[in-house]
Amino acid sequence: MSQTTGKEEQQIWENWIGSRDPAAGNALIKRYTPLVTFHVQRISVGLPKTVSRDDLMSLGLYGLYDALEKFDAGRDLKFDTYASFRIRGAIIDGLRKEDWLPRSSREKAKKVDMVIEKLEQKYLRNVTPYEIAKEMGISEDEVLTAVNEGFFANVLSIDEYLPDHDDGDYTGMVLKDDRSVSPEETILKQELISQLTEVITELSEKEQLVVSLFYKEELTLTEIGHVMELSTSRISQIHSKALFKLRRIMGKVTS
Repeated sequence: MSQTTGKEEQQIWENWIGSRDPAAGNALIKRYTPLVTFHVQRISVGLPKTVSRDDLMSLGLYGLYDALEKFDAGRDLKFDTYASFRIRGAIIDGLRKEDWLPRSSREKAKKVDMVIEKLEQKYLRNVTPYEIAKEMGISEDEVLTAVNEGFFANVLSIDEYLPDHDDGDYTGMVLKDDRSVSPEETILKQELISQLTEVITELSEKEQLVVSLFYKEELTLTEIGHVMELSTSRISQIHSKALFKLRRIMGKVTS
């Protein structure tokens, strides 16, 4: 499918839209499976290793198929963009319903938060993952993992309160209007961007670069490793430390 010409791909889309031709559907699933893989890679960064990537792929492929079924070719919207919302929404909704974070991990995340608060009151400054790890008698990596998992769990909890999608299929990532943004969303987005722009300057140069490449340029951790000539595990560590700092800083900004 990757070697098809523009005319061939257009014909495949016409066959799918016009008659839901199974062969065309299979060809489009194959064509856009890398998009599912991309979102699985990005979402799995903040998840425990116990969460199976195969399960995430299954959820993502369901989202892709759902996108193919409901995509309106008459709208001024690229399928890649629409499918991305559906894929991410299906994965996040699936994770939320399955309660992917074990109770032990949730308890550890709470304990880390309590220690952070205790140490910050003691030292009157931001504390480092090393200081937290030393206080708790665990490794620095365990601290970063607990913070990241807790952070992602909070994101999923927020998604629970979003209104159902207009077709009633699932809650989570929603498309209210494909071509417009509400004034409230615009203001909130501008405020968030302003806050993030300010706090990101407090990150180290490497952390800023990793955050920029991952969230703005949308590179995977492996691709960032190639750009920065560092191992994927090292990039993951830098990313985790950056999220740790941002979470603490943003918590102070919004409190």
